[in-house]
Amino acid sequence: MTVANSTGPAILQQIARLDRIDSLVLERMRHEALTAPSEWVAEYGQYQSGGWWTLSLLNDTGRPTDVTIKDCNPVETTLLERMPATRKFLSSLGLRYMWARLARLGPNSFLWEHRDYDELNDSDRHRLHVPLVTNSSAALVTGGARVHLQAGHLWRLTPTHVHGACNLLGPDRLHLILDCYSDEGLARVSANQQLSDADVDWLPAATQAQLDEHLATARSLARLGYERSAEKHLLRLFYQYTLSEGCVYDLIASLYDSLDRATDAAPWRANKTVLLGLS
Repeated sequence: MTVANSTGPAILQQIARLDRIDSLVLERMRHEALTAPSEWVAEYGQYQSGGWWTLSLLNDTGRPTDVTIKDCNPVETTLLERMPATRKFLSSLGLRYMWARLARLGPNSFLWEHRDYDELNDSDRHRLHVPLVTNSSAALVTGGARVHLQAGHLWRLTPTHVHGACNLLGPDRLHLILDCYSDEGLARVSANQQLSDADVDWLPAATQAQLDEHLATARSLARLGYERSAEKHLLRLFYQYTLSEGCVYDLIASLYDSLDRATDAAPWRANKTVLLGLS
């Protein structure tokens, strides 16, 4: 294992590159994901900028459009039944799944800073990503690092750590996402985890002067009536700097406080509690 700086071992607990996936298997799954007909669903609206859509392959109902994950003993959806290569791949991993889905993230789209599984029971579980279509501007951000998940490998994410995702330039990023419970199967799949210097882009720490400047920019946008642009300007700082947990939500609340708009500040303080699982 090689990592970019002294905090490397800590980030390996949050995200890691696992074994390589056979290129022919990957190509077949990519083809199935791109051609299987179904209606993509936008979900978790407060977590995203727009541009995030999912479809379920394993869930509690068998309907691919039921995409709100929960603890369950999942069944195959009607979509997975039409995807034989993907179905065979999922079976070959020998994992105990909670949920499996396809996820698209469009150009100039973000999943805002959040942590997952807080609303579920306390079972130990992890998330595996299989990048099917990606580009160099698409990344996960966790632990103060931006990590591009290259196609051709299985990746592990521990989403109980604060994280976010971005696709800055496009085209669409398309991942197969597997939520699974910790057991011997997951330990076997994760045995060869690693993270190299090439995988990790460490984000610089933001100075107070930089944060003040960004807050001033957002305030100018809000005063012109572009509140949503002001909010997005601050939310995107999570992808530019290493920040304290929830800093972007505090900045937006501070923005509205400075404009004497307490009723607009309150929802962002609530968002911080909900999205970061602080309740």
